[in-house]
Amino acid sequence: MAAVSDAAGSQAGRARAKLLGPSDVRSLARRLSVRPAKRLGQNFVIDPGTIRRIVAQARLGPDEVVLEVGPGLGSLTLGLLEAARRVIAVEVDPVLAAGLPATVEQRALALAPRLEVINADALTMAAPPGEQPTVLVANLPYNVAVPVLLHLLEAIPSIGRALIMVQAEVADRMCASPGTRTYGVPSVKLAWYGSARRAWTVSRTVFWPAPNVDSAVVAFTRWFCAVANADSAGVSFTRPPPRQPTVSRAAVFAVIDSAFAQRRKTLRSALASLAGSVQAAEAVLRDAGVDPSLRGEALGVAQYIRIAEAAARARTIIES
Repeated sequence: MAAVSDAAGSQAGRARAKLLGPSDVRSLARRLSVRPAKRLGQNFVIDPGTIRRIVAQARLGPDEVVLEVGPGLGSLTLGLLEAARRVIAVEVDPVLAAGLPATVEQRALALAPRLEVINADALTMAAPPGEQPTVLVANLPYNVAVPVLLHLLEAIPSIGRALIMVQAEVADRMCASPGTRTYGVPSVKLAWYGSARRAWTVSRTVFWPAPNVDSAVVAFTRWFCAVANADSAGVSFTRPPPRQPTVSRAAVFAVIDSAFAQRRKTLRSALASLAGSVQAAEAVLRDAGVDPSLRGEALGVAQYIRIAEAAARARTIIES
């Protein structure tokens, strides 16, 4: 993408976008012959106030590079372009991807040079070429929100924090603590990367078409930047883990998946196939300092890391 001149950059910095309202969204959809697809989780934001709040809470710096997933018709994109130096918008729908630059030019011409559109599937995309994004701000599709977030955190390690809008129930699972009813695989796997909190609830009336459930905004920060970005992110974060794991993410995630495969089973039984037997699983758990009679939902990510490390030690002993 061509660089913006100092004069153009200064002009863009003062520019304001004409955000999309309900009639604008419907008019754009008609012009592009777009019908919101349930299979793609397409629910377009029609409330400028919601956009303003998301952008304000993202606390974007003037040099920030933002990754937006699922920009759709451009409701959030226009708001982000006002605050960030660059917005990389990833859209899987080729019609919407092709139409987004024209919408930005019509409603925020001075900000158009800040936008880069990538027609790709966020579930499988690699890190974009060039300067890497530092923050993810998105209205994530309901049906793939968790896998998209986990994939992007792994594929693009430069993403230090995120402010994402998801289904309220999904937000609860992302932010749940061990031992709670909503705690599960998404809670633990997201905790591998950092800390998350439920920021606020979003009414279904701000979307077109209106979904059958409310949404919520989740604020996330990666462990490595929890302290450094606390002020700029505008939220409070827990302290980083005391040490780096000695095993891979894949090894830890394999333990998590096994532990939650059958929630009623104790860890001793749930991890038997992974360890080789019930007896081997119990030995691994005791080596990790975890009670074998507990169930998966009782453990935090640090305990899962210890179990994976103990399993690696046990295999080393067997192989030697």
